[in-house]
Amino acid sequence: MIVRATLAALVASVAVLAHVSTADASSRAVYGVQDDAWLVHGPGTLESRLDVLDRMGVDVVRYTVRWYAIAETRPLSEGDNRDSAYDWREPDALLHGLRRHGIDPVVTLYGSPRWANGGRAPNWAPTSVLPFRSFARAAASRYPWIRYWTIWNEPNRREWLRPTTPATYVRTILNPAYAAIRATNPAARVGGGMTAPRAGSGGVSPVSWIAAMGKLRARLDAYAHHPYPGKPQAETPWSPPCNRCSSITMADLDRLERLVRRALGPKRIWLTEFGYQTNPPDAFLGVPPDKQAAYVVSAARRVELARSVDMLIYFLVRDDAAAEGWQSGFFDVDGNPKPSYTALRFPVEIVSRRGDLVRLWGQIRLGEGSQAVRVRVFAQGRWSWIGGMRRTSGRGVFSVTIHAPKGALVQVWSAQDRVYGLSARV
Repeated sequence: MIVRATLAALVASVAVLAHVSTADASSRAVYGVQDDAWLVHGPGTLESRLDVLDRMGVDVVRYTVRWYAIAETRPLSEGDNRDSAYDWREPDALLHGLRRHGIDPVVTLYGSPRWANGGRAPNWAPTSVLPFRSFARAAASRYPWIRYWTIWNEPNRREWLRPTTPATYVRTILNPAYAAIRATNPAARVGGGMTAPRAGSGGVSPVSWIAAMGKLRARLDAYAHHPYPGKPQAETPWSPPCNRCSSITMADLDRLERLVRRALGPKRIWLTEFGYQTNPPDAFLGVPPDKQAAYVVSAARRVELARSVDMLIYFLVRDDAAAEGWQSGFFDVDGNPKPSYTALRFPVEIVSRRGDLVRLWGQIRLGEGSQAVRVRVFAQGRWSWIGGMRRTSGRGVFSVTIHAPKGALVQVWSAQDRVYGLSARV
């Protein structure tokens, strides 16, 4: 039932009230995905998988270049990417493929070969500064067009770095790699930290890690963090925040900005891994697929409003086949798209409501430049268009204010791609 007007009066009045604004939109944030296993070994060809990424509308793709796999034996000239000991075949194919499709890679350098760490597993730090610095120089010189680099993965957890100390990370891994990459390519930007949201067994909390990195004079252009929810079935990207917790989730984004600024100065922030698993198939930690979609949109909205956040990368593209794996994909294990697939390509969210006055925020991530959008409302058993076509910003961002009654459904239509965003209920 329409609260303040009949549907006919509503439609007649909204044509005057609907408008598009981009005043509150970030001009920086890019969005992407990470799924190394699917990208390298998924179904079809590499080219077909890159076509999927095109249809997802992503700006960036995070990919791990594994030092221990690239250099199983020690190169004679470690800083020279042409040394015959280096095997770049996998990253060459993938990174050049992303470049061909106009998608920026976010390259993570990770994992020591046995010859560099005393014969141990890849999560052990190299025993001296020189080998990793040389490898970072070799990688940066081989891919001089790559803009985004990140160093190691979740070093505050024992399963990813040993010894698990900020000093090991900063002095042996981060600072040497930063110096090598920036000397090779001054235009590159290097993300450090790469912290997990919580310490885990034998690890270090991200709160303590950030403070220690500041004291150790860490060198970085952006602080990278993985703000996964602690209790996904009860925690949204906005709440509940926990200002006294040792963990840092998406709900704590404001606190992450404060901690980084206090310890490291006015650095940018990259959120390089984030997601919610779905139920089905994960009945223990998953949320319903429609909630996953809503959280994909809410996280993007948080990033748009955050002053220092430049990047949000979701994990994964496709659910793991193994039940014990990760189930946060935009496609299920059979390749069927979840609602989050549409949410990633075309996020739309109701951001405020006063009576029948409703404000929508969204972004069209397919295509380039300003695009035409139109809004429709479902009430009293039928859909009705609200006003005419409106234009987005050059990044596809829009903010639309309309009249819509409580309980109505709202959809935004992209004229260029002839697709609808997910319905949002008032």
